[in-house]
Amino acid sequence: MKIIIPMAGRGSRLRPHTLTVPKPLVPVAGKPIVQRLIEDLTASYGEPVEEIAFIIGDFGQEAEDNLMEIAKELNTKGSIYHQTEPLGTAHAILCAADSLSGNCIVAFADTLFKADFNFDKNQDGIIWTQKVADPSAYGVVKLDESGVITEFIEKSPVFVSDLAIVGIYYFKDGENLKNELQYLLDNNIKDKGEFQLTNALENMKQKGLQFIPGVINEWLDCGNKNALVHANERVLELKSNENMVSGTVKTENAVIIQPCYIGENVIIKNSVVGPHVSIGDNSLVENCVISKTIIQHDTKVSNAVLENSMLGSKSTYTGHKADISLGDFSEFA
Repeated sequence: MKIIIPMAGRGSRLRPHTLTVPKPLVPVAGKPIVQRLIEDLTASYGEPVEEIAFIIGDFGQEAEDNLMEIAKELNTKGSIYHQTEPLGTAHAILCAADSLSGNCIVAFADTLFKADFNFDKNQDGIIWTQKVADPSAYGVVKLDESGVITEFIEKSPVFVSDLAIVGIYYFKDGENLKNELQYLLDNNIKDKGEFQLTNALENMKQKGLQFIPGVINEWLDCGNKNALVHANERVLELKSNENMVSGTVKTENAVIIQPCYIGENVIIKNSVVGPHVSIGDNSLVENCVISKTIIQHDTKVSNAVLENSMLGSKSTYTGHKADISLGDFSEFA
């Protein structure tokens, strides 16, 4: 099995936090979004993963090194590919053409999921979906009476289905997928100005391949500050049986209300922290009451009451009650 991760977008809706860090590398409960996605996929799959291919933009060497380290921690090969232009989902996946062979999972790294990703590898393809109240912003699928996908529709303003495609796909034959994607580019077949994966899926279906829907139990958007704070809350709840408070945390007249993630060498003084708080390595919290908040690494927070907030790395926040989104290397006093 190979896992293909298109993640070239910077995540403009999550600014200022994505001005310095690509969205898939923003931590949720102490781990980057993309790492949590891959860990959940590999844990459910239950068999060795041959390769993880990351398709990125101009993220810089540090981000590339971080991605390769994620693959290394999962005892698999990591590969980096670059998408230099935003030409659509089909184009993004095809950037990893050298890795498209055999059994493949394609997973777009901008959301988190709660799902059972254990599946029958003999299926031609599986498209994971979830019912949504407003499907106009999503690609959707239609099913026949036996539960086989009959149609793929890309962001229709007219209601055709409420089964939204969430961005995770299984293909039994990665080489076949590569050929269909290449066909779109060679013939300049676009939808809404971009090369769309749904067009390749439709072509494959017309040639006799069968796709069935997979079921997502919970879909966690990570697109903006409020959504990411909620995703952090849910991940902490789902991982509440794990100890996510480092043994190097130093407390003085402080209370930690679980579930929380607290990283290495964090100092907490005269404060109440939690529930649903994540604090990155080497941060300082003093004279605060903090709940439902993400604080990244090397950040100082003092004399504050925070809820539903997000503070970037190497930032300073002092002396206000707030619902705030403060980027990296920032100061607010």
